Amino acid sequence: MRRKVRGPRKTIFDPVHGQIALDGVSLDLVGHRAFQRLWGIRQTGLAHLVFPGANHTRLEHSLGVLAVVRSMGERLGLDDASADRVAVGGLLHDLGHTPLSHTLEPTLREVEGIGHEARGRATILGTGAGGLGDGPGRSIAEILEHHGIPPASVGELVDPVGSSPPPLLRAILHGAIDADRIDYLQRDAYYTGVAHGAIDAVRLLDTVRATRSRLVFAEKGRHAVEGFLVGRALMYSSVYYHKTVRAAEVMAQGAVERLPGYPEAARPLLDGSDADLLVGLRTAGGRPGVLALGLLERRLHKRVVGWRRLTTGERAGLRRLAKRPEDRRAREEELADRIGAPSGAVLFDLAGLDAREPKGEDWSEVGVSEDGRIVHPFRQPSVWRALALRPPSVWSASVYVDPRFRTVAERRFGRRAADLL
Repeated sequence: MRRKVRGPRKTIFDPVHGQIALDGVSLDLVGHRAFQRLWGIRQTGLAHLVFPGANHTRLEHSLGVLAVVRSMGERLGLDDASADRVAVGGLLHDLGHTPLSHTLEPTLREVEGIGHEARGRATILGTGAGGLGDGPGRSIAEILEHHGIPPASVGELVDPVGSSPPPLLRAILHGAIDADRIDYLQRDAYYTGVAHGAIDAVRLLDTVRATRSRLVFAEKGRHAVEGFLVGRALMYSSVYYHKTVRAAEVMAQGAVERLPGYPEAARPLLDGSDADLLVGLRTAGGRPGVLALGLLERRLHKRVVGWRRLTTGERAGLRRLAKRPEDRRAREEELADRIGAPSGAVLFDLAGLDAREPKGEDWSEVGVSEDGRIVHPFRQPSVWRALALRPPSVWSASVYVDPRFRTVAERRFGRRAADLL
């Protein structure tokens, strides 16, 4: 039984989890400006251009993760201190996201040299990284300390690098089946209208167990685990890596990268909302403004070539472009010149080049109780292991072109990746 919290209490009505109670530290944190910023960031980036209902936000998702973490904590019998710590970690886990969520993650890494998790940790600790927590009033660290929660213990849950948190608490937020994924698969399926992500979360939460600081599932929950695996695989291929969603995402990234004075000019845009970003790009004019207008009016680039299979040399060449954004941009401009198109008219999509299981999804560690012992059904060759290892995208790499130049690009560009390297 969780202890009662004295003081103000509010209830939020959520379409996925029902009523979510906020009190004590959670209520104080939700009111912080860094958390409220998440109202302006769509959970699925630019997916609403394909799935019109996908206008849900990172703030909604963060509240959903809080609800799932609480359910897991109660089922696992966590002590009060651990339950509070991991619940706060779930609530704050997405603080570091840029506008359009994962769309600009590569840009963030190029501009600031870190990903959104490290940025979130810095915001919690008040150590900089974009100034997301700057402003009047108490800092996030001060709020946590006021409630007796060490900020560093939350920061390492959000970004578990170096001094890792206790394995069980880490698994609740960073694992193949964790609170983050249990919420976003349901939430994204609900708002996109795609039924693939309709996992049996109730069964998963009812059958989760802790064994030797690892999350495992009771035997009666095995079908829910397998259903989660199917839902995760299909949502990645049908929503997150949908070819038109990817077209919009490379346009947004291409627009930011073509700001005069990039990369320094991009820093302030990474701290705001989706709307702030698009207004900033439109105000900048030039090619960033043209690309941003294309997003606003849904005039998206078209895929002219894509490769499922690559030779060893082609893969190595494309990987070099992926690792060196400045080289990729130079090659994009050369290809645009080849067809008489302006800057940003030709854009590479290399997201699927090395796409494997998303970070933290080690399915070989998923355990299921069977006849009193823990087995790992996804370690051995099977249809389930094949599905777990299935790349999120069937396309290794693609090239997108401004639709005005599609015909000439199809005529001038070869079908082999080597022709464009």
